[in-house]
Amino acid sequence: MSFALPSISARVSGLFASHFFGVGLFLPFFPVVLGFRGLDAAEIGLVLGIGTIARIGASPVLSNLSDRTGQRRLSILIYALAAAALLLLYFLPFGLVFVSVAVIGFMVMNAPIVPLSDAYALDVQRNTGADYARMRLWGSAGFVVASIVGGTLASEDTSWLVVVAIVLSSFATGAVAMSLPRQKRGKEKQDSDAADAATPFRSVWFWPLLTVLGLYQASHSAFYGFGTIYWQAMSVPDFAIGLLWATGVVAEIALFTVAGKLSQRFDPAIFLLAAGVAASLRWLLFPFADTLPAMAALQTLHGLSFGAAHLGAVAILARIVPSQWAGTGQGLLATSVGIQMAIGLSISGALYEVNPDWPFYLMSIVAAVGTLATLVMTPMLRRKMG
Repeated sequence: MSFALPSISARVSGLFASHFFGVGLFLPFFPVVLGFRGLDAAEIGLVLGIGTIARIGASPVLSNLSDRTGQRRLSILIYALAAAALLLLYFLPFGLVFVSVAVIGFMVMNAPIVPLSDAYALDVQRNTGADYARMRLWGSAGFVVASIVGGTLASEDTSWLVVVAIVLSSFATGAVAMSLPRQKRGKEKQDSDAADAATPFRSVWFWPLLTVLGLYQASHSAFYGFGTIYWQAMSVPDFAIGLLWATGVVAEIALFTVAGKLSQRFDPAIFLLAAGVAASLRWLLFPFADTLPAMAALQTLHGLSFGAAHLGAVAILARIVPSQWAGTGQGLLATSVGIQMAIGLSISGALYEVNPDWPFYLMSIVAAVGTLATLVMTPMLRRKMG
């Protein structure tokens, strides 16, 4: 029995690592892959745009379906295999329609995997005392490894290997999910009416909270959309840009490594406030960082601006949403982030055309608004978290 905890936590870590390896290939490199397939910029934008909208809508629906069946690990297996099968349509010798079905279908079936994995990991933390943050950091590590691997494969002759690697990542995700023990939620299942009544989804205060939690991640939209372009315009070498991105992820991993101990001293609201202050400062100073050391220093704030915000948000939902509906709660958070991120990208694109610095100033304001809203909501949050 003494070795059961490391076994479970290691497998959950593997679940995050295998899934985010595929994400780390798809997000940065699949537009390039589609270009080599013969799609022009407008077609790539259309396919990925429709896929993003569909993914935003699918996340809470498919997560809720999983919660209703009480079969999270089986759901992850089914969604991962479906995603892999759909993406394999990419290799059929047909045109834009089949490529679109492959990509959009893959994005839709992938949508609930992170919320369900988070829900499973948070249950493991609740039931065994395992550290969620230390399990989740392996997702970040998988993303970093994928970015290195993808960079070597994203050429015209080998771009098909990126697709194969993503498919294999989906298969691995499903296999790891089924290696996990079944979750026991018997008490909640027996009292499902009480669990339904306890869900905050019908409460007025829940939706503003969900919006605020999404704001923290949405404050990164200008950076995700235009950070690399901004640095390139400043003549930062490509290899240095890669190192700057890696610096942010390393800072995120560093926070996840120590977050378990920090959570014993600070409640989730403090994580959010720290994230908001860091994000406000990071984006306010971003246009003034004109040397590599200054850029790298600001990138270390990613550990707080993203990492602390993520940990605070999932911890709050873990405390206010019954375990039986945790996947739905995390799926709704993913949707909130996705909608606000899409809005942020659209506004940032328009502002970037006017002045490249303005999107980052706007993101600083967004983060400050989220911080102030969290301050106002903190007393209520602490009552709800009990």
